[in-house]
Amino acid sequence: MQILDAEMRPQGWLERVLTAIGCGCLAVVMLRYAEAATTQQIAAAALTRELDRAAPTEALDTVAPAEAAWPVDPEPEGLIGRLEIPRLNFSAMVLEGDDTATLARAVGHVPGTAYPWQSGNVVMAGHRDTFFRPLEHLRDGDEIRMTTMRGTFEYRVTSTEIVEPTDVSVLAPTRVPSLTLVTCYPFVYVGRAPHRFIIHAQSR
Repeated sequence: MQILDAEMRPQGWLERVLTAIGCGCLAVVMLRYAEAATTQQIAAAALTRELDRAAPTEALDTVAPAEAAWPVDPEPEGLIGRLEIPRLNFSAMVLEGDDTATLARAVGHVPGTAYPWQSGNVVMAGHRDTFFRPLEHLRDGDEIRMTTMRGTFEYRVTSTEIVEPTDVSVLAPTRVPSLTLVTCYPFVYVGRAPHRFIIHAQSR
C-alpha cells in the first residue's frame, strides 16, 4: 500500500487552511491600517491647507476663547481638528462620529457633546489598540492641545478613572470647558475589553 504524500495527509491540508486564514486576517488588518493612515494624511493636509488659507484674513488667535462665536457644525467631511499630547508625542486627527467606520480611521468626536469652540464637555473616543494606545501612559497635569479651524484649545489632565461601558455620566455636560477622552480598558486584553478608561481634562 502506497504511503500518502505529506501534502495529501489531513495534517497537511489543515496547515494549509490555517495558513490561508492567517494570511487573510493579516491582509485585512494591514488594509485597515493603510486606510487609517491615508485618512489621517488627508485630514491633516486639509486642516493645514485651511489654516494657511485663513491665516492672512481671519487672524485667529493662537489660543481661541472657549466662548468663540463660531457655528456649531464641524468642518466639511466631518473634520474636527488635530488632537495632540506633547509629552507622549501623540498626534491624531479627529473626525465627527463614534461609529465603527469612523473609529477605524481616526479619533471620533462623540455626537451630542460640545465642540472645542463651545463651553461644555467635549467628548472624544478612540480604540485602545490603535490611536488611543498611548493614553495608557497619560498622567495628571499633562497638556492636551486641540487645533481646529476655529482656533487652538488647550487643556490640562485633571484625573482618570475606570468605569463600566454602561456608565454614560462621563458624557454629561459641564459648566466649564472640559475635554473627556474615552477608550476601552484594559489596554492589553484579548477580545472585547470589559471596561472603559476615562481621561478628564479642563481648559487652561
